[in-house]
Amino acid sequence: MEFKPLSELEKTLQYIFKNRPYLEESLQHSSYVNEQAGSGLYDNERLEFLGDAVINLVVGHLLMKQFPDLQEGELSRMRAHLVNETQLAEVARDMDLGSHIRLGKGELQSEGQKKPSILADTLEALVAAVYLDGGFDAAFRIIASGFSGRIHRNGDVMQNHDYKSQLQELVQTTQKNLPIYTVIREEGPDHDKTFQIGLKVGDLVTHGTGKSKKSAEQAAAEKGLELLKRTM
Repeated sequence: MEFKPLSELEKTLQYIFKNRPYLEESLQHSSYVNEQAGSGLYDNERLEFLGDAVINLVVGHLLMKQFPDLQEGELSRMRAHLVNETQLAEVARDMDLGSHIRLGKGELQSEGQKKPSILADTLEALVAAVYLDGGFDAAFRIIASGFSGRIHRNGDVMQNHDYKSQLQELVQTTQKNLPIYTVIREEGPDHDKTFQIGLKVGDLVTHGTGKSKKSAEQAAAEKGLELLKRTM
């Protein structure tokens, strides 16, 4: 696979890096760096850590501005709906980020440039690179470009996306068994964990994945709600 020129990504971002190594590091997956023994290259995992914090801050700011009457709990839930692997990967696809990610041979063969986890992590790293190179305002503009439209289009829907509450209400009116959530697996370093949560409601069993336990529980509840409605 030939990687597209970094200048094309800069054009998409409408941002030109003053310090190009920041951009290069943000696109270097660990599988790529591991194959470059002695090169002195760094993978993008440290940048992911910083980018995650910057994205959460900016999306939180945008949500507070868009929904001035919402309380902390609702804002947190809406942010979790926006800042998760699925949504981050969609933003990354919109900017064709996959064609710029440096991957090792194994990941290339398994089309790692299309994997949501790799796309989401690389987007976080890229945001951090912009933040370090151009400051908060530059990072803010890029994040706002990717998320403002999603907030405006999906605002009303997101406010109703408390799947755990919806499932709880439905279960209470149809059966005695209440939903039980359990942690099945935790993966990744402390600063970038992924959680898989299992859900059991009577005979119904499903699971959900997310960057936090809350978002994974919501994902599991969404699946459970859909399955339960089909049986009614």
